[in-house]
Amino acid sequence: MTDLYAEALSTFATLFDEAKAAGTEVEPNAMMVATATPDGRPSARTVLLKAYDERGFVFYTHTHSQKGRELHDNPHAALLFLWRSLREAGIQVRVEGAVTPVSDAEADAYFASRPRPSQLGAWASIQSETLVSREAFDTRMAEVEARFAGGDVPRPDGWSGYRVAPEAIEFWYGAQFRLHERWRYEHDSAGAWSKRMLFP
Repeated sequence: MTDLYAEALSTFATLFDEAKAAGTEVEPNAMMVATATPDGRPSARTVLLKAYDERGFVFYTHTHSQKGRELHDNPHAALLFLWRSLREAGIQVRVEGAVTPVSDAEADAYFASRPRPSQLGAWASIQSETLVSREAFDTRMAEVEARFAGGDVPRPDGWSGYRVAPEAIEFWYGAQFRLHERWRYEHDSAGAWSKRMLFP
């Protein structure tokens, strides 16, 4: 890691720990994930950050969901953390970068750590596809529960994780009268990181 990239990750770690310790954020690891189709049609949804390090920010999903399909066709994403209760007027962190799948070993380890109902739900859900009724989903859940009764629930095919490797990280510190403070870290095509302040 370069010094500036290390600084950006350290700043994120400090703010993330602050958000978790505050006790005012329901899910401090919640983040918006924006993806786009190859022709530029965007979509966004909230997921949960499950890991981060110098390699990037990790979340898990069905790879055949809308976001999974879009990431397959256009492997770039933008993340947004909003901790509205922190400091003077909230803090935002934006991350933009290329996306790659996590390894099978990482996906297996995380899936094994999930609560059993969540594991079963991953088998029962055909994420983003049409569901005719809630009863139909309940039936699928019951079938899955019976299938794996008394045994471990393996990770289903098509359920995995993605890692967003930062190409830019921006910190937004809210202030009254919209006099916010913004810092942007980004790397160029050669991988050299820079840091600059932005107008609010």
